[in-house]
Amino acid sequence: MAASEPYDFLSTITSDYNYTLSITAQETVTEEGFKNQIIHLADDNSEERISLSIGSIFYVNIPWPILSEADSGTIHDLYHDPNKANGMVRSFKWLSHDSHTYVVRFDGKLGRTTGYGLRWGVPSVRMRILGKIADA
Repeated sequence: MAASEPYDFLSTITSDYNYTLSITAQETVTEEGFKNQIIHLADDNSEERISLSIGSIFYVNIPWPILSEADSGTIHDLYHDPNKANGMVRSFKWLSHDSHTYVVRFDGKLGRTTGYGLRWGVPSVRMRILGKIADA
């Protein structure tokens, strides 16, 4: 476990769809975090810094280059089913690489690859981390 994780900065919330995506990430997972802030630079090089929120905003990019047909289908169904994630509309739970469960929402298009031997892949999925599920 890392010394600091998104879990440390997020509130406990409930997901729209009660399902936990728990397919283990492959290759390198990328976390992005930032504050909703604006910096205005004046003609004299002075700055005005405005923070629009107290909290942080987190995204995660997960690569799944080689999946079984079943795991690929699980992600595809979760994304496209209007009663599940419904694309980028509804949130769900995700068991993260840091062993915490987060409430997330897809944040982009979903692409898949396939090749010989029914190997499937989802090259990268970007999700916004909206909150956390409290550890038991």
